[in-house]
Amino acid sequence: MSHTVSPHAPSLKMGLPISNAKLGMWLFLGTEIMFFTAFIGTYIVLRLGSKGWPTDPHDTHINVLFGGFNTFVLIVSSYCVVIAHEAMSKRDYSRAKLYLVVTFLLACLFLVIKGAEYKGKFDHRILPGQIAESSQESLNFLVRDLEQTVDRDLTELSPKPAKMIDKRAEVNELAEKDERAKAVITLDKRTQAFKQKVQAETATLKDGKAFYEELKADPMLGGLVEGVHEPHPVLYGNIFASIYFIMTGFHAIHVIVGMILFLFPLLTTRLDAKWNDWVENSGLYWHFVDLVWIFLFPLIYIV
Repeated sequence: MSHTVSPHAPSLKMGLPISNAKLGMWLFLGTEIMFFTAFIGTYIVLRLGSKGWPTDPHDTHINVLFGGFNTFVLIVSSYCVVIAHEAMSKRDYSRAKLYLVVTFLLACLFLVIKGAEYKGKFDHRILPGQIAESSQESLNFLVRDLEQTVDRDLTELSPKPAKMIDKRAEVNELAEKDERAKAVITLDKRTQAFKQKVQAETATLKDGKAFYEELKADPMLGGLVEGVHEPHPVLYGNIFASIYFIMTGFHAIHVIVGMILFLFPLLTTRLDAKWNDWVENSGLYWHFVDLVWIFLFPLIYIV
């Protein structure tokens, strides 16, 4: 019996009816979902299991307005990616390139706003390992900041290489005719006296805050302690800061990767049909980045 196959018979194809590139992107996004699920799950467990978790914006310096606007920016950028992909399918490549440019610019805007948020965290020392979580830690941080301020000003007033004790002696002599040197020496003496109180464990948080406010209100010393942080303990502050920077930092890295993906078709001399899969898969990745932020925003900024 002959088993010849008719040349007109349709060829059989195995697997899913999608391109290998799209299948690879979906598999990659699956691993990314597990990656961020671990972060989000850990955050939820720590948040629910930590009574007294910092939620006051005065403590966390979370800017809901910035976070909300960034959410709007990413949603609009995802819409632009959809329009760009639709334009590619219709062979309207100039329109596709226009919307890819808009998406790229919106991503830049997202990072600029995120950078402004990060600057606020650094300015207020909302950083892992830099937050006082008890009254004693807040007092120790206050003494450390005051001593650093004194050492910096001593070095500026006496720039020649010498031991700090020699600089104090020189600036002490200079204090008779230099108001700033007099202020530095006065701050140094008051700081050392307060440090002895802290080491003797006779100072309380109230005393530390009162001492800080007293220095700020002093006409001569107020300008010297402008960069010193107010003694204020934040329970679980270091865990909060660690989670905030890990989750938003990795998301920002994914935003940058998405921007790089969009750069390739934008930098090509001629956008044509061979970029269809690239734009579609880049769009899938960008929608994932948007979706992750939609989860992060309410969890970190609102709840």
